[in-house]
Amino acid sequence: MKAYINAISYYLPEKVLTNEELVIEFPEWSVEKVANKVGIAQRHISAEEETAGDMAVKAAEKLFEEYSIDKKIVDFVVLCTQSSDYFLPSTACVIQNRLGLSTSCGAFDINLGCSGYEYGLAIAKGFVMSGIAKNILLLTAETYTKYIHPKDKGNRTIFGDGATATLVSTEGLAEIGEFSLGTNGQGAESLIVKTGASRCFEKLNDLTFDENHTPHSSDHLFMDGKAIFDFTSDAVPVMVEDTLAKNSLSLENVDLVVFHQANKYMINYLRKLLDIDKERFFIFLENVGNTVSSTIPIALYQAIKEDKLHGNVLIAGFGVGFSWGATLLKCK
Repeated sequence: MKAYINAISYYLPEKVLTNEELVIEFPEWSVEKVANKVGIAQRHISAEEETAGDMAVKAAEKLFEEYSIDKKIVDFVVLCTQSSDYFLPSTACVIQNRLGLSTSCGAFDINLGCSGYEYGLAIAKGFVMSGIAKNILLLTAETYTKYIHPKDKGNRTIFGDGATATLVSTEGLAEIGEFSLGTNGQGAESLIVKTGASRCFEKLNDLTFDENHTPHSSDHLFMDGKAIFDFTSDAVPVMVEDTLAKNSLSLENVDLVVFHQANKYMINYLRKLLDIDKERFFIFLENVGNTVSSTIPIALYQAIKEDKLHGNVLIAGFGVGFSWGATLLKCK
């Protein structure tokens, strides 16, 4: 028994935030500076009442329509999100009902960020290989922009909202290979929203601004960019080497590399660090931004549209947690 990515679709919210609009709010920046630094020209922002669950449903509906998939075949739903609609129940359970899927369908959420797609694929592959399920609807959805302070120009330039839907089946366009997965929880506070959950339920209202006028608040998303960069520089090369070894390949035998689309500077740094030529390195974030767990499936969808998803494709996610994951896709 083998497991395959059968189909991918994605959904982006209607509202678009351009660099031109951001520069009006932060006149000390320029459109060119934002574009050159992060490689993002615009990002999509979820509506005030729009949730990760709403977006995941729209991505799934698009998947069913785009590929003429009979939703009756879906026998498991896995949603990767850190923007759950509720503390409980699991948003995946709500989605099962909203999509009208069979009640014999299993459903649960996984709370992961930038490595979440790879972890989701690993779970889905495990279900297929063990015979637990034959057609898993793997969803990713985030509304990180709701966590960002309005004055946080750094994070507002990077993150966008979005959702994806992937059908993992016993057949399809890309066989899912062996995985390299890892975690170092010592970095948990380097990318975090501290309040709102059980550890610290009440808001702390402790907003301060540093010498660069950057807001710091336990009630909003905090990202230590240097710590994330240092972690990525150390973890990604080891992860790539481990993934290639587990799949009995060398980097020279990889036809396309798709990393988590964090920002232009970081992924180009990693490309050069690993000595990967531009022609085999896929980037797609200029008009969508960093959509967390959705960046890789969005990029894969685009690679399919550009007829670039062939042969051996290495995908790798890394970030919040610290958490990382990679696998090899053997594409037709």
